[in-house]
Amino acid sequence: MGVARHGAVKIAYEVEGPEDGVPLLLIMGLGLSMSFWPAGFRRRLVKHGFRVARFDNRDVGRSTHLTELGLPSPLVWVTHRWHGYALADMAGDAVAVLDDLGWTSAHVVGVSLGGMIAQTLACLHPDRVRTLTSISSTPASHIGRPHPRAVAALAPRPIRDREAAARRMVHIFRVVGSPGYHRDEEWIAEAARRDFDEAHDPNGARRQLAAILSAEDRRPLLRDLTMPVLVVHGTEDLLVRPAGGAETAQAVPGAKLVIFNGMGHDLPDALQPAITGDIAALAGNGAAPRT
Repeated sequence: MGVARHGAVKIAYEVEGPEDGVPLLLIMGLGLSMSFWPAGFRRRLVKHGFRVARFDNRDVGRSTHLTELGLPSPLVWVTHRWHGYALADMAGDAVAVLDDLGWTSAHVVGVSLGGMIAQTLACLHPDRVRTLTSISSTPASHIGRPHPRAVAALAPRPIRDREAAARRMVHIFRVVGSPGYHRDEEWIAEAARRDFDEAHDPNGARRQLAAILSAEDRRPLLRDLTMPVLVVHGTEDLLVRPAGGAETAQAVPGAKLVIFNGMGHDLPDALQPAITGDIAALAGNGAAPRT
């Protein structure tokens, strides 16, 4: 466990795997702490020889919550302008974690919002990214817009206790998760309870969403990437629909696009061997010397 500092923002992180393993950084999605990276997914990456770091994005978990920014105006949905912080700032948080770990570069894997942050990190700090894997993500908020059912599931609701938080998260994953695969709802509930206990902040995810909505289309920058890139998406993703993955892959010269039938907006146990195997293969093709 550690804490990196990016200006006044503190970023909590954890690292696992052999000390001489190949550096790999995981970046989680909207409103979720690092607890939502499945243990099996991380364990498989470690078995592939990676030293795996994951962290809480700003405004979730044990990292700094920017409560002084308050609740973003609903006008952000219309104007796509918000001056609280940007995806570039969140990518800077990831750089701070790399610095604190002493990693000059790493293989970077992001899911959903984490994929957007990972894309931004690769575009703005390409020397820090050995390979990029973007899962269930998009290069711009207007591409792969969420299905109305997903929007309804994520609509803000008052959460009074940890059990209510667990029930809400299970409901969200029932809507946006993978209909073609088994879902461990007790694990989801426990991760939600842990998040509630560590830092319940109903406005944190809304500030992150404002950063998503105010971000510029990354496709012009993605076209300049030269590191190996893997894009993973599911056919049944209702939160970031498949066009998001397709447009990401199309924007990056030579990117590999992998589409899984029946996969939604999560990481099903049954698909984890294939996804982690593809990440390892990508790293094998484009790994820089260890640091």
